[in-house]
Amino acid sequence: MARTASTRKAARKPNRVRKSNTVRKSNATRKAKTTAAKHSAKKASVRPAPRRTKAAAKSARSARKRATQQFTVSHHQEADFKADGLRSYALYRDLGIAVATAGLCQAHVIRFLGPCTDEVRKRHYHDTELQLVYVLKGWVKNEFEGHGEQLMQAGSCWLQPPGIAHAVLDFSDDCEVLEIIVPADFKTIELVP
Repeated sequence: MARTASTRKAARKPNRVRKSNTVRKSNATRKAKTTAAKHSAKKASVRPAPRRTKAAAKSARSARKRATQQFTVSHHQEADFKADGLRSYALYRDLGIAVATAGLCQAHVIRFLGPCTDEVRKRHYHDTELQLVYVLKGWVKNEFEGHGEQLMQAGSCWLQPPGIAHAVLDFSDDCEVLEIIVPADFKTIELVP
């Protein structure tokens, strides 16, 4: 039986329909994937910011109120070590950071004076936001609440969390440490045994 042109067209139509359905399905699938990707990207970018605590909000406000910091430099001079610091058993070299940061932070080099006595070994804590200590020379043995005795040597660095009770137990004759404290003005509370 010979096919006429119209029969051939009719025979091809279902194939075209099938192709166009496939194309439509594939376009619909791509569109759905694209929409899903856009939606998840939007969802990720629209996530609410984490809630700030009152302390974080207060800290952010006080940071805006702080005076502008100034450039400062402090070169080593023996005459800068003075007995006017927190402890009578040490000499302090103020690095000028408290003035340059308008009280935000203080930094000094502490040179311990021997011998290590019971006066030195008193347990205490500091009312600070940050206290970081780095041993420049010699060694110092400390005891920290919940962490026991720690021997810190030249190159050792530690962070004392706010309010951690501690005591200096002993130190070498040549011991020097760099101490950085926030804020510059803080209280030290001695603990009664």
